[in-house]
Amino acid sequence: MSDQHTAPFRIAISTGGGDAPGLNAVIRAAVLSALHRGWECYGIRDGFAGILAPKEYPQGGVVPLTRDTVRGITSSGGTIIGTTNRGNPLRYPTAAPDGRIYERDRTDELVNGLAAFGIDALISVGGDGSMEIAAALARKGVRVIGVPKTIDNDLDGTVATFGFDTAVAFATECLDRLHSTAQAHRRVMVVEVMGRYAGWIALYAGIAGTANAILIPEIPYDLERVAAKIRRRDAEGRLYSIVVVAEGARPVGGQASVIEHEAGRAERLGGIGEKVAQGLRELTGRETRLVVLGHLLRGGSPSTGDRLLALRFGAAAVRAIEEGQSGIMVALDPPSVKYVPLEEATSRMKVVPVDCDTMLTARDLGICFGDA
Repeated sequence: MSDQHTAPFRIAISTGGGDAPGLNAVIRAAVLSALHRGWECYGIRDGFAGILAPKEYPQGGVVPLTRDTVRGITSSGGTIIGTTNRGNPLRYPTAAPDGRIYERDRTDELVNGLAAFGIDALISVGGDGSMEIAAALARKGVRVIGVPKTIDNDLDGTVATFGFDTAVAFATECLDRLHSTAQAHRRVMVVEVMGRYAGWIALYAGIAGTANAILIPEIPYDLERVAAKIRRRDAEGRLYSIVVVAEGARPVGGQASVIEHEAGRAERLGGIGEKVAQGLRELTGRETRLVVLGHLLRGGSPSTGDRLLALRFGAAAVRAIEEGQSGIMVALDPPSVKYVPLEEATSRMKVVPVDCDTMLTARDLGICFGDA
């Protein structure tokens, strides 16, 4: 990696982890900001697969990004360079001769690959896993800037991550729609939303969408307490209920519901909504239906708030490179964007404080969390 801004100065952008509304806005802001400075800009396909698995890309795993490339993409969901939550270069899944799958560190290959393409600086856009990879690359001498992205809003060091606002808005709209059909059929509706280890989406959407119970990873639940809430509503003549469940919610003394775990990727959670729905059906005798929003929360056009935040992050990342920064993550610290060391940003997860104002508001509104 070169240390001076010699012409032509080249930056690369990588988007990794789960999809999130606003990724294309980050790309557009970073590309236009770089071109404005006379730099060249490239996109690495599908996280870092464009470098680590080049044979999969006959047209090239590292592609030029131009004004034409990014024209009109701010409002588009997805990412024009692709993303993946597989193939973590720190723990890359590799087949042994006997067929056994093991994990190995391929970051040295990644560093060499960036150098081979003449990349002077990297903008890594992603969640906790992507920031962990970025921190490792920085330790190996790569000039790297992290941009926080996750609909779960669980990255520490930043007040907000783009994608969260859009996901919450869509989940809230879904809850609004479910109220009328739940009331018409006198049903209990269980709505499972994303949130592996942090319940921000469930909490915000549940409150805004007037849910009657919210189950989040931070508070182990006793399903009987939720059933008691439903029975009280029945006794009061309110013959329907809405229960929001984060995918990482777990019962008291139990574990999160894991449906898949494979080498080189984060564990995949799911199925908790069905367990909650079945349990409430047995405890209350009420007709119960499950709605899993899942990847619907990741798609679609980003909200105004997410567009603006993503654009700010993309431009700030380029300014950070120009200032000679490395090993940092851009972060929202209203009204400004600041720089946070990657090591600090990945040291802990931002979970819901059980005594925060938002939680207190929910309890004052009578929302049940399945605890005492």
